[in-house]
Amino acid sequence: MLIRQESLTSKMAFKDLPSSSPLPTANLVLVFGSVKRFSDSKLQSQLKERYPAAQIIGCTTSGEINPAGVFDDSVQITAIVWEKTTQRVAHVKMNDMQSSFEAAAGLAKQLKADSLRTVLVLSDGLHVNGSELLQGFQSVLGDIPIVGGMAGDGGAFVKTLQLFNDIISENMVIAVGLYGNSLITASGALGGWKPYGPPRKITKSDKNVVYEMDGKPALSLYKLYIGEAYAKGLPGSGLKFPLAIIEEGKRDVEKIRTLLAFNAADNSLTFAGNVEEGVTVRLCQTNHDRLVEGAAGAASLVTGSLASINALQPGLAICVSCVGRKGVMVEQVADEIVKVQEIMGSQTTVTGFYSYGEFAPRPNTTDSVLHNQTMTIGYLSEDLLA
Repeated sequence: MLIRQESLTSKMAFKDLPSSSPLPTANLVLVFGSVKRFSDSKLQSQLKERYPAAQIIGCTTSGEINPAGVFDDSVQITAIVWEKTTQRVAHVKMNDMQSSFEAAAGLAKQLKADSLRTVLVLSDGLHVNGSELLQGFQSVLGDIPIVGGMAGDGGAFVKTLQLFNDIISENMVIAVGLYGNSLITASGALGGWKPYGPPRKITKSDKNVVYEMDGKPALSLYKLYIGEAYAKGLPGSGLKFPLAIIEEGKRDVEKIRTLLAFNAADNSLTFAGNVEEGVTVRLCQTNHDRLVEGAAGAASLVTGSLASINALQPGLAICVSCVGRKGVMVEQVADEIVKVQEIMGSQTTVTGFYSYGEFAPRPNTTDSVLHNQTMTIGYLSEDLLA
């Protein structure tokens, strides 16, 4: 596995890069950047010129990640040459959020094979139900681990864009299937959020829209708990007060839901993923140190499962973290990336983005779920002796 990276800061253009790319033979290229960058009509042709043999995929973000930290309005390019692993890339443009399950199931049928080991998914961030999307993949692929996330647009919640070779569009879902016994995969996902206040039962919801908690109007109850000052800033201020889904028999919080919108007419709350009737939830809060500890925990989950791997073996850590975490840490957001790089080691290349939803298995499982407000890491490498 060969990995090389290029980075364009907010003030750089492609003409500022060396005339040739550092890995022109790459067969997979990951690209993360701002909506402004992805709106450049020359982006696709410039990337293809540098990586003529590659499948090129990517999405817009709410912050781009590379080994040096977190950037805004940049372009982060990660080029990969698989030496023994094979890949298959599929994409679909969706009509509406209600088709998330069907869209994923259709992509999964294109990728399904006995040798499939993992799937990397990049999706639209505003017109996709992430929970339904993962369920669609799993209906066909079973417990194949899925990593990736939902595109961002800098926290504007207006439009996200996805890149597939010469296509840049919203409403797309892109999936990369990776195949073969040489592929090494691992994942980690932890948040660092602490529940507070009493547990509440969801008594009325429809997929990702919650109408009642404990039989009371959801919006009114939510406003009561976050206080008048924060209530005036909804839905943006809701990034600091996500819901934790408290799962029976689980000590740690493994599933968090971010508020995307509210409707004062019916007192409802709309979240980035499903919140089913009957589940128990609690409000969450956090601080900088807890979030960095969560990122460190996610990285440690990855390294813990790779204990038998050669420490010098190159690997790629695709970090997808939540825009809500960036909102809490503000200027110190790079601290969680520095911590991940420190734990993963210099032999691991870090890339990724800040998102509107993160895809990764629950800790120590292959059961992929939609996370919010979580640092997720999908690790990829190759065992050339396999």
